[in-house]
Amino acid sequence: TNGKGSIAHMLAAIFQSAGYKTGLYTSPHLKDFRERIKINGSPVSKDFVVQYIERSKTIIEKIKPSFFELTVLMAFDYFAQEKIDIAIIETGMGGRLDSTNIITPLLSIITNIAYDHTYFLGNTLPEIAKEKAGIIKTNVPVIIGEKHPETMPVFQETAHKKNTKIIFAEDCFTSDYMLEDFSGKVIFNIKQNGQIIYPNIILDLSGNYQKKNLITILCTLETIRNNYQWFTIGTKAIYNGLENVTSLTGFAGRWQVLQHNPLIVLDIAHNENGLSAVFEQVRNTPYRNLHIVMGFVDDKSVDTILKLFPQNATYYFTQAQIPRALPVEILQKKAKSLNGNSYPKVKDAFLSAKKNASRNDMILVTGSTFIVAEIF
Repeated sequence: TNGKGSIAHMLAAIFQSAGYKTGLYTSPHLKDFRERIKINGSPVSKDFVVQYIERSKTIIEKIKPSFFELTVLMAFDYFAQEKIDIAIIETGMGGRLDSTNIITPLLSIITNIAYDHTYFLGNTLPEIAKEKAGIIKTNVPVIIGEKHPETMPVFQETAHKKNTKIIFAEDCFTSDYMLEDFSGKVIFNIKQNGQIIYPNIILDLSGNYQKKNLITILCTLETIRNNYQWFTIGTKAIYNGLENVTSLTGFAGRWQVLQHNPLIVLDIAHNENGLSAVFEQVRNTPYRNLHIVMGFVDDKSVDTILKLFPQNATYYFTQAQIPRALPVEILQKKAKSLNGNSYPKVKDAFLSAKKNASRNDMILVTGSTFIVAEIF
């Protein structure tokens, strides 16, 4: 449910550092559609996008694929044409019925399960886990990023039916969250059986919630080494990739620090699990006053999510310029216990927060990918 984008970009950075021509498919994009389809960090060319649509026009009009389906097909076509060494494919909303699921991968990763898109995926964690478990394939190893008593049996049963090996990441490695350095990078010690295996790994994705993602990454790499010996991924490539995820892949939008004095952070967290992690990080961040620019799309469990937002903050309620946006008037009504004003445009909300914030304050922009995208 959360962590898919971080893990996809971290893996891509490591494979790139190891010298492999690496395709990366992710969604959604923040600023440019071409962010979804990259090779070695470079977005697909505008010419390819235009030409693909032109030569596919007849079949598009015939089968009428969704926007997401068409984008997946475009990515796979591009990766094949460019003869990449490896593709890292992030699923969209679910797994079982996701259009990315037409492939048979070398390995599958399920990061965690939380409540999101319940209208489509189910109202309980086991129901959602069953949809996500749809990416588990016969004889293809699967890594599970997080153990949970309600979802473990679902994954174990599916893996058994598919005659495949299931590996829980926290059984492979444990992590000490060490410290965040002056540049915003985070330093970890990674242990295996109580022994430090990876000392002082530097990760340039801020947020202590990346700890679980990092363990999942390292467990994945160990599984690849054990099952696919033709990949050579040395320790140097792992360290270099993790320290340079942003520059190697163009990753953005997760606890992204725009500036200091005041501290401005963007995070696309939009569900209960993701926002809980963000606010845990906020509690570990020094600031004098907290300003939060927030907006949601209208298919979220907003009433539940709003309970996570701290009372001791000044709020700037807003809405993205998309049809799915939750109208700001409704948001402010739902958030009546939170102190703030409403702004019809994200830009106005953000500029107002900047105007009101002093040097030692913090501004957090969150609640929706589309809100963060407009700040970009």
